[in-house]
Amino acid sequence: MDSQIQAYLRFAASRERNTERIGPFLATFTPHNDNPFLNYAIPDDVATPSSADVVALITAYERRSRIPRLEYIPHLAPVVEGALLTAGFVVEGRLELMTCIPGSEQILPLPPDIELVVPVTDAELLATVAVQNEAYGAPPPGSDAVARLRASLAAGQIAVLARVTATGEPVGAGVCSVPDSGMTEIAGIGVRVPFRRRGVAGALTTRLVREAFDVGVSVAFLMAAHEAEARIYIRAGFSSIGEILHISRPRM
Repeated sequence: MDSQIQAYLRFAASRERNTERIGPFLATFTPHNDNPFLNYAIPDDVATPSSADVVALITAYERRSRIPRLEYIPHLAPVVEGALLTAGFVVEGRLELMTCIPGSEQILPLPPDIELVVPVTDAELLATVAVQNEAYGAPPPGSDAVARLRASLAAGQIAVLARVTATGEPVGAGVCSVPDSGMTEIAGIGVRVPFRRRGVAGALTTRLVREAFDVGVSVAFLMAAHEAEARIYIRAGFSSIGEILHISRPRM
């Protein structure tokens, strides 16, 4: 399962970003956004990079004014972490990798004053991007944000927007990445600060899972950044299968 997930991560990154093959690494770059979570490399399974490979990887990111960074399942390429640490990389975190299959999902309740919608109009699409950016501390969306999200949805991505029922005020949002080989990643679940700790994130998760399974997805996976997130996802029917390593080289 984990090797299939890592293969899916390569597929998803290659579909959405520019890529470059550097030794045993697939390096991915987002031209319009320098967010580190949209610019990272994934090693081949059982990769054994040389010091020259790591230097070339660092150079490729720095040449684009990006932080050299990787996200991957560490036990599939166990010698990579040591090579990166030797080159000055620092572990950002080890995120819990969790999966859910049809029949395991649990529907979590939604606060009574909040509704969930699949965004369709330009205003709903803009609200989806804006509320995610706010939740993650990113700048407001640019003028092309609606067109890019609409194109992603046309390719198969799923988005869900949470908003106040009475006023339409955006509360939170999340997405399922474009499915492939029966897999999708639940990602970008963000809730604005005033609406946190009310169950919105859990309700978004379960709605996204339901939408994914309705279009034939057989495995939904996600990454829990900390224990509190993992508890939410367990209640939603997810189970832990391992970890994802986030590791980067700080600017010198």
